[in-house]
Amino acid sequence: MSATRPLLIVVACALVDADGRVLLARRPEGKPMAGLWEFPGGKLRDGETPERAMVRELAEELGIGVDPACLAPLTFASHAYDDFHLLMPLYICRKWQGRVRPLEGQELAWVRKQRLRHYPMPPADEPLIAHLLDVL
Repeated sequence: MSATRPLLIVVACALVDADGRVLLARRPEGKPMAGLWEFPGGKLRDGETPERAMVRELAEELGIGVDPACLAPLTFASHAYDDFHLLMPLYICRKWQGRVRPLEGQELAWVRKQRLRHYPMPPADEPLIAHLLDVL
């Protein structure tokens, strides 16, 4: 019988600008999966809803304000890593306040949909691209 992995719930957001480009963030050195590209987001805190966590993470990571009503649920990832099982809802957002800035040492890239697959991503993020391409 296999050991049970802890469940880790994180949120992610596909920010889409007026030109239809999607924001990707590169995981900085020192973090697990450093160098890979991902959709901005992060872990839920105790008692936090996914939408509130997404608003908080976007403010902390990118310095932008997002109204929870502007977060549209798109799909989710469910992926078994060696040490944990990840459940990650992906939201899409086209409206925010402020200018996107890298506040946690991450590299940012605004990527056209045709180029999304050219950016190496963690295994849980890769399948999300197909769902995103359907709505862009």
